[in-house]
Amino acid sequence: MAKKKKFPTTPRPAAVDGPATLKDLLSSDVLSKLKAQSDELKAEENDRKEAVRKVVEDQRTAEKKRLENDFAHLLDNSSQDWKKFK
Repeated sequence: MAKKKKFPTTPRPAAVDGPATLKDLLSSDVLSKLKAQSDELKAEENDRKEAVRKVVEDQRTAEKKRLENDFAHLLDNSSQDWKKFK
């Protein structure tokens, strides 16, 4: 077998030769405005989700209260083992 010649490896500067990103192209004030708008939209989305959750919880509570006052529902869902209430 013949010996293989080893070529010296030269490190490539990857960060310098890489393509420009959008973050590099935008100015800092535009980037900060976009981040602020993103945070604002996330806060609005969280508020909307919280409002929907509260409405669902209120509906569930109202339905439970209505069913607790319905004698037929209570009779259908009650335990038939009356011995434990003696």
